[in-house]
This record gives sequence, structure tokens and C-alpha cells, in this order.
Amino acid sequence: MTLSRRRLLHVAAGVAATPMVSAKAKGQGYPSRPIRFVVPFPSGGVSDIIARLMGQRLSERLGQSFVIENRGGAGSNLGTEIVVKAPADGYTVLLDGSANAVNATLYASLSFNYLRDIAPVASMFRAPHIMEVHPSFPAETVPDFIAQAKAHPGRINMASAGIGTISHMAGELFNMMTGIALTHVPYRGAAPAVTDLLGGQIQVMFDNAASSIAHIRAGRLRALAVTTSRRMEALPDVPTVAEFVQGYEASNVNGIGVPARTPADIVAKLNAEVDGILGDPVIKARFAELGGTIMIRSPTDYRTFLAEETEKWARVVKAAGLKPS
Repeated sequence: MTLSRRRLLHVAAGVAATPMVSAKAKGQGYPSRPIRFVVPFPSGGVSDIIARLMGQRLSERLGQSFVIENRGGAGSNLGTEIVVKAPADGYTVLLDGSANAVNATLYASLSFNYLRDIAPVASMFRAPHIMEVHPSFPAETVPDFIAQAKAHPGRINMASAGIGTISHMAGELFNMMTGIALTHVPYRGAAPAVTDLLGGQIQVMFDNAASSIAHIRAGRLRALAVTTSRRMEALPDVPTVAEFVQGYEASNVNGIGVPARTPADIVAKLNAEVDGILGDPVIKARFAELGGTIMIRSPTDYRTFLAEETEKWARVVKAAGLKPS
């Protein structure tokens, strides 16, 4: 069932207002034992690196280990469900974010409602994707590309890291907002997709910045635009898509969530510690190396952001008629 923007925000606000039972008593002395940090993706990717970096810093600040547990599968739904079913005591946390916002509509029969069942703690990392083409493709700018796509409908292949990934959704959002029809070619991860883009078998990809920058700087790929609303510091001469397509924005966000009804003071404590870590220039520099920036928001603001992202990606999923693989 489709939820309106007003209804989504109402659901989110209602969960936020749910009374926390014995919050003060629960939060005293927290944490007193190791914390399980569920990462709903395989090890080695940018999200996993973010989790390990933040987990290490949180362990140092709180005096208890944050034990990373990679539970990839079903587009992050497997790991999310584990946290939804965990005790709401602050000892199981989730690396959450953009994937959850997409999956809320992409998957028709989830056993949980993310906005209802996960309480946002803090946002951490936001990264653009880069709209890039093989150097042989006859387009130097986004308007050039749109003109080519309209002249050859359905004949330009767009690679992605898989159905429902932000690399896919960024392209489908571009289709929807420009009225073009790129042909989606999903891969099992970004690496093989980029390989075919470099080889010229694929014409365009909205790839994550971390894996794209080296190829762009070496001239092996041509960057047409970045997908966030602001230009990247690392590529200041590359415009944003929004400079040509008003209102366009797509990014990969990671944060931390906990089971709903986790005591409010535990949520506040974790938020304060995360924000303290994000204020470190060393972390800012490390995030830049990973192609992103720090993203600091209160639990309430992060909840609102995720509700708005869920609504945005629901429109794209429905417009493109997407189904999980």
C-alpha cells in the first residue's frame, strides 16, 4: 500500500513519540558489555568500511567493543530484520540508511516496517554517485547526454551494481525526471559493471564516487555530473545533475539505528558519541577519501530525512515498475 508523504511523516513522528519504558534506569551505566553492530552488507565495501571505522572509534569512547557482524542478503533486509527482532536495550545496533528507504517499497512483503520498527540514532556518511560515460560516448555534458538518449530511445545501456542499489535508483530517477529511457543492465556488484563500462560494452553508469575518481582522473571515464545537490570537493569542476535537471538529488547515506523502543537516553548517548567522532578532522578526511562527507543530524532530523527518502524512492520504484531480483 502506498503511503502519502503526510502519512509517512505521521508514522515516523508517532514512533518517535512512543513512551520509553524505564528509559532512565535502562540507560544508567550503558554500555556495560560489548555491542553487536550489524552491517547488512558483505565485508569490504564502503558501507562496511564506514561501520568498522565508526565502530572502532565508538569502542574507544565508550569503553566497550562494537563487534561488527556482516549479515548481507536481500538488499540489506536480512541484517535489518535481525536488528528489528533484537532486544531494545542498546546492545544491538544497525548500519542503516539509503538501502532501507529504497527497500520499503521495492520489496512488497517485508516482515517489518522500517520507519516503525527501527529508531534512528544518527546519520554519519553521505556520498554522491557520479554520472559517467565511456570516453567514446558522444556527450560532453548532461544536456548532450539527454539529447543523445532522446534521439536513441532504449539504445543506451546503463550499468548498475544491482536492482535497487543507489547506482540503479540514481539512474531510474534520472529517467523519470528527464523523460528518457535508458536500458538498465544490472550486475552483481559495482566492480564488474565498471569493468564493462571501461571496456565500452556499457555506455553510462551512476557509480559511487570512491570507485570512480581514479578512472576519471586517469581519463578512462568521463564524468558528466555528480548526483548530490552540491559539487564534490574532490571534483570541483564537475557540475551537479541538478544544475541541469532541477530538483535532482541521489546519494548514498549511512547512519545508525536501533530497535524501536530503545530507551531515549541510550539513543541520545549514542547520538552524542557519534557526533563527537564526526567532529574529528581525521574522520572528515577519511570520509573524503571514501568519496563522501560527514552528515550530522539529530535522531529526529535523521528520522525525517529517512521518511522523505522513503517517499522519494517509492515514487521512482513505482514509475519504473521495479521488482527485486
